[in-house]
Amino acid sequence: MSAENGPSAGEYIGHHLTHLQNKPMAGVLDFTVFNLDSLFWSIGLGALGCYLLWLGAKTATSGVPGRFQAAVELLIEMVDAQAKSIVHNAESRKFVAPLALTVFVWIFLMNAMDLLPVDFLPLIWELLYAKAGHDPNHAYMRVVPTADLSAAMGLSVSVLFICLYYCVKIKGLGGWIHELFTAPFGDHFLLYPFNFAMQLIEFIAKTVSHGMRLFGNMYAGELIFLLIALMGGAVSMSFTGIALTIGHIIAGSVWAIFHVLIITLQAFVFMMLTLVYVGQAHDHH
Repeated sequence: MSAENGPSAGEYIGHHLTHLQNKPMAGVLDFTVFNLDSLFWSIGLGALGCYLLWLGAKTATSGVPGRFQAAVELLIEMVDAQAKSIVHNAESRKFVAPLALTVFVWIFLMNAMDLLPVDFLPLIWELLYAKAGHDPNHAYMRVVPTADLSAAMGLSVSVLFICLYYCVKIKGLGGWIHELFTAPFGDHFLLYPFNFAMQLIEFIAKTVSHGMRLFGNMYAGELIFLLIALMGGAVSMSFTGIALTIGHIIAGSVWAIFHVLIITLQAFVFMMLTLVYVGQAHDHH
C-alpha cells in the first residue's frame, strides 16, 4: 500500500485484510461477488497438491525409497489407517481415503501460505498493478485462502454434500428420509417434528463448526503475522526503534516455527472431521 508518509497501522492491516474482488465495495449479501485472490490461490495450490501426489506415485520404486517417496508413503499410510478406523465400508473407502488425503494436502498447502512474509506477494502485486496504470492503493491481494470465510465454508459445505450423498447411497432415499423423522427420539408421529429439527440442527452445526474452526485459526494467525510485521516497520536508530526491530525478528521467528504446527494441525483436524462426518453418514440409527 503506497502513501506519501506511509500508511497508519490501521490502514496497513485493513489493506492486507481486503480481498481482490470482481466487484469492489460490493454489499455483504451480493452473491455475485467473488474473492478472486482466494479462488486463484486455492485452485493453484490444489493443482500443485495433485501434481505432488502424482509425482510421488510416478517416481515410486520398489527399492529403497528416497526422502520424497518416503514422506508420501508415510502420509498415505497415516490417512489410510485413519480411514479404516472410522469408515468401515471398504467400498466407500476407495473414494473416501483418497478424498481425505487430498483434503489434508490441499489445506496444508493453503495454510502454509501464511508462512510467507506478509508483504512479499502483495508487494509484487502492487508493483504489477501500478505498472499497468492502476492506483496501487487498490492493489488488494490476500494469499491465504483458508483465512477467507467463504473459502473455508465452501470446503465444509462440500463435505456436507458428500455426507448427504452417502446418507442416500448407504441407507436409500426412503431409509434416510425415515431416519430424518425417527431419530434420535424415536418412531412416533408426535416426535417427527422434533426429530427433524434436531437432524437439521446437527447438519448445520457440524458444517458451520467445521468451516469456522479452520477459518478462525488461520485468520487469527494471519492477523498476528501482520501485527508482528508492524513492529518491523518502526525501524529507526532510537532505542525504541532498535528494540522493536529485534522484537520483530524474534517474535516473527518464534511465531513462524509455532505456526508450522498450527497449519499442520488444522489440516489434520479438518481431514479427521471429514472422515468422522462421512463415517457417521454410514451409521444407522
